[in-house]
Amino acid sequence: MAGKKILIVEDEVVQLTALARRLKSAGFEVVAARDGLTAISTARKEQPDLIVLDLGIPAGDGFVVLQRLSMLINTGTIPVIVLSSRTPIGNRDAALKAGAIAYIHKPVDVPALLKAINDALGLSPADPSPPPSPPPAES
Repeated sequence: MAGKKILIVEDEVVQLTALARRLKSAGFEVVAARDGLTAISTARKEQPDLIVLDLGIPAGDGFVVLQRLSMLINTGTIPVIVLSSRTPIGNRDAALKAGAIAYIHKPVDVPALLKAINDALGLSPADPSPPPSPPPAES
């Protein structure tokens, strides 16, 4: 069975590529958006299991995206982890109040991000996909 699907919303190509590579190597399926409008339409279309959202994106910053996602019936329950280079003072509380489940300051601490993702999805850190079925017993 395929791994869980994560939508990364990040406008910086280098950061997006590095993060996508790291999440794929951890067994997740990754889709991406580089601005707020695309993030909302991609979330509606792809129905990811989790969203990793940068606050400083074009076409509606991360707070606008959080607000819109929470208002839509098919995206309102998707957990969102905010990544941002903005100062955590004030922004962390605002992001959590807007519906994010975690706030991680950039540069991204990948182990902390993976832990937050696994916690949000109820997965063990070593296995982002459900365990395979055991082979049938030999007779």
